Amino acid sequence: DTRAHLFSPVRALSPCRITRIVDGDTIHCDGIGSVRLIGMDTPERDQPPYGDLATQALAELIPVGAHVGLEFDVERQDRYGRALAYVWLDDLLVNWWMVRAGWAVVLTYPPNVQYVDRFASAQRAARDEGVGLWAIDGFACEPRARRRGQC
Repeated sequence: DTRAHLFSPVRALSPCRITRIVDGDTIHCDGIGSVRLIGMDTPERDQPPYGDLATQALAELIPVGAHVGLEFDVERQDRYGRALAYVWLDDLLVNWWMVRAGWAVVLTYPPNVQYVDRFASAQRAARDEGVGLWAIDGFACEPRARRRGQC
C-alpha cells in the first residue's frame, strides 16, 4: 500500500484548485499558474509512452477541479517562473506518491530538499518492486539525462 508511510506537511499549506495537468510533474492552479512538483521528475510528454503514462497517473490522482494544498520549500520559484511546491491531497503527498508508485524519479535541486530522504526510499522501493514505469523500463533513460541529450 503506497499510503503506508504517511507523514504530515512541515509548513503551512496554500490552497490550489487544479485547472490543468500539464504533464507528470507540472500542474496549473487557479490564481497561481504553473506549479512544478518539487523533488521528482517524470518523462516528458514527447517521450512516448512514458510521458503520457506519468501524466495520466497524476491526472487520475488529482484531476482538474481537485482541491489540493501547496507546501513551499526554501525557493518558491524556478528560473521559468513556475511555483515550486509539494502537493498535498488530504494526507497524501502527491510528489512522494508519484515516486513510490513508479511514475517519477527523484530529482533534487538544493535548497529544496525537505523530503529528499523519503523520496529516495520511495524510489528504491518502487524500483525493487518493479511498479509503474519501472515495470516497462521507462527509466532506462532518466528524464534529466534525456533533456541533456545523453540518451
